[in-house]
Amino acid sequence: MEEKSKVLIIGATGRLGYHLAQFSLQFGHPTYILIRDSSLNDPNKAQKLNFLSTAGAIPLKGSLEDENSLMEAVKQVDVVICSIPSKQALDQKLLVKVIKESGCIKKFIPSEFGVDPDKIQIYNLVHRFYAGKTEIRRLIEAEGIPYTYICCNLFMGYLLPSLAQPGLKAPPRDKVTIFGDGNAKAVFVKDVDVAACTINAIDDPRTLNNTLYLRPQGNVYSINELVAMWENKIGRELENVHVPEEELLLKIKESSYPDNLEMIFIYSAFVKGDHTYFDIDECGVDGTELYPHLKFTTVSEHLDTLV
Repeated sequence: MEEKSKVLIIGATGRLGYHLAQFSLQFGHPTYILIRDSSLNDPNKAQKLNFLSTAGAIPLKGSLEDENSLMEAVKQVDVVICSIPSKQALDQKLLVKVIKESGCIKKFIPSEFGVDPDKIQIYNLVHRFYAGKTEIRRLIEAEGIPYTYICCNLFMGYLLPSLAQPGLKAPPRDKVTIFGDGNAKAVFVKDVDVAACTINAIDDPRTLNNTLYLRPQGNVYSINELVAMWENKIGRELENVHVPEEELLLKIKESSYPDNLEMIFIYSAFVKGDHTYFDIDECGVDGTELYPHLKFTTVSEHLDTLV
């Protein structure tokens, strides 16, 4: 049996990173986790670190700002996965430098885990959010570092619990706003499922220097379809309020960044169709086809927990 790659996970105390570390261990990879001293002072993070260490993860002291600790950690592994928040994407610059200089990494999975930044059609509205990701991509490619980009679009915990209603934290039960014609489809994937797919991709040559997209069949819906599904679950029809594309765009431009991010993501996903307007086969690989054994939590199953 082929030996499993040794994996370094950066951001293991975060929600996604914790799942990545768990699956890495579960799938038999020697798993290292980079931890900052400050993490030990946070009870929640300390608890996660204790659980992972007990399960077999090897903690390594270090940070993305410390070149020496990064080099020491990177030289011990074959694969590096970074799962820091999107707004901190540029914090990976030193990591890219270290990976290049180490010469030992056979795959780097940078912190993406969202919409493909190279496919966004509204870049002028949200360039500050995606600019860091695209800059890191170009840096990785320029340095000739082997990579896999994971594009899962939206996590189920974002927008879906409110049926893409700005300002709401739970699905509406009286009226609902439909943006545009309501037919553009968005993709929602549970973070634990993204983690499982990511770890499956580690030693898969089909994902090398490629973009892995996730569009599970039960996870791709328009607002119109989400509303109809929700109405069926609660046994009640909702009053529909239609907001044309131009009106939503005006609201976005009248608001300041980052306060308007929620509306920008709604515009991107449910009006412009940034998640689904292109064919995956033309620009990457489909994770649901590569790993048919994986079970993805469906949108319907997630909405069942909100009834």
